[in-house]
Amino acid sequence: MPLTSHQMEEAAALLPGLLAQEQELQFLRFTNDDALTLGTRLVSLAKERTPYKGITVAITRNGQLLFHHAMQGTTVDNENWIRRKTNTTVRLQHSSYYIGRLLATKDQTEMEQSYKVPMADYACHGGAFPLIIKDVGCVGAIVASGLKQDEDHALVVQAIREMIADQSKSK
Repeated sequence: MPLTSHQMEEAAALLPGLLAQEQELQFLRFTNDDALTLGTRLVSLAKERTPYKGITVAITRNGQLLFHHAMQGTTVDNENWIRRKTNTTVRLQHSSYYIGRLLATKDQTEMEQSYKVPMADYACHGGAFPLIIKDVGCVGAIVASGLKQDEDHALVVQAIREMIADQSKSK
């Protein structure tokens, strides 16, 4: 079903803010222990915000799974969403929400046409955010699955923002 011009305009309006998040939310370092801290923070935030929803969280760096947690109520479908969103973010080095909104500005809802990748392996729905190391670039993904795409995205962004603020204080 084609998107309306209003939906395409709404998507376009989000793009600058989503790119600004990627510019802002860059780590100076990211260790395995940092992954544990961030992953635990994500799970805690999810439980506070949506205590009755099942959410899966994963953090990867350079292809290695550093953190994974599936809350009560999740299914193997969440695992598949995590995998597909991670693939999108790592390949295109943008949040999966940004890619989805970018495609929406072109009246597209799937990645096959623009990126020539199978939808079985890629998803342009919010929830994966690039793990960016300042002056290095995207080295992985921080992902949530289980909420609406904008909520998955916002949850991950909040956790990253809080973690970076904490790291700045402890310098």
